Amino acid sequence: QLSCLVKMVTPHGIPKDLDSYPEDLLLFLSPSDYAATGSCRQYFAHVGKANLDVLQRESSQRKQLLLEALACLKIPGTQVNEQNAEILGHLVCDLRGEYIRSSGESLLKQLSQCESFQPDQEEAIRSVISSGNTTFGPPVSWSAFTLNELTGLISVFDHSVLKMIPK
Repeated sequence: QLSCLVKMVTPHGIPKDLDSYPEDLLLFLSPSDYAATGSCRQYFAHVGKANLDVLQRESSQRKQLLLEALACLKIPGTQVNEQNAEILGHLVCDLRGEYIRSSGESLLKQLSQCESFQPDQEEAIRSVISSGNTTFGPPVSWSAFTLNELTGLISVFDHSVLKMIPK
């Protein structure tokens, strides 16, 4: 339906009021299509708020969106800062484990909104969390408030992390 909607609203080019359309629609446009109405950063800030599950997780279209976002934000390696993580929004859910390890805490907020994780992502999240090198500190110092903040990530904690959390 969304790809049909794109064809309906773009027969004569990209409309100038594209930002007033549903963010999910932008998943079916490329950043170069959007360039006429705004910057690629603005495009990916909108895409980051879209429901990425409209596209299959391993689809080439979804992978291409992430690659284009990393290029747009000029992220040369695997380290994503908090500002770029906020722009990426839901796209962080597709970052491989090496990005999560390198970026540390700066991705945790966005990752907590992901529906599911790949095994290498889970391992990386556990590594970052159990290192204690976050504002949450080591699991042995966590409170109910900390667990509430990490709600979206609790499902990836294994026994080694869980046993360190105070009762």
